[in-house]
Amino acid sequence: MDAFPPFSVPRTVTLVGLMGAGKSAIGKRLAARLGLPFVDADDEIEHAAGCTIGEFFEKYGEAEFRAGERRVIARLLDEPPHVLSTGGGAYIDPETRALMRAKAVTVWLRADLDVLFDRVRRRTHRPLLRQGDPREILGNLMTKRYPIYAEADIVVDSTAQPADRTTEQTIEALRDYLQAHPTGTAAGVRP
Repeated sequence: MDAFPPFSVPRTVTLVGLMGAGKSAIGKRLAARLGLPFVDADDEIEHAAGCTIGEFFEKYGEAEFRAGERRVIARLLDEPPHVLSTGGGAYIDPETRALMRAKAVTVWLRADLDVLFDRVRRRTHRPLLRQGDPREILGNLMTKRYPIYAEADIVVDSTAQPADRTTEQTIEALRDYLQAHPTGTAAGVRP
């Protein structure tokens, strides 16, 4: 891995996508390669709430969770550039999505159903997957969320290949995007 960043990143790079897409795994590698801090929004939310996301969902419900998530992400986006991994539903919230579009370069890690299911099927900390058949739930989430994730600045396919290869593809896509948008802002979007 390179000891020096391959290029300068003027804004936070925010990874979006469904659970299991690799946002944390790719995010940590991407941050190391870019010489930036890595921040996991879910960890920050748990720290701010003083409980796990699952406990928060049980006590207060999804609507209150999304409001807290929005506040935490807004705070994080005001910090110096870093790589930010977000929860699967964060980008779906219109206000949170607008914040990300205004203050970050958004990267959708797109994965197919088989890859997602293989990555999440043995994990029990996903509140949304406890509400029925996990594969069916993931399929329904893909149908609802993929058109919204497609609004991200960059799309990278997260496949069953090694995470280092997906990280390389993300770096290449980010480099291409920043060559076309040197300030990290897409045309028509104001910081």
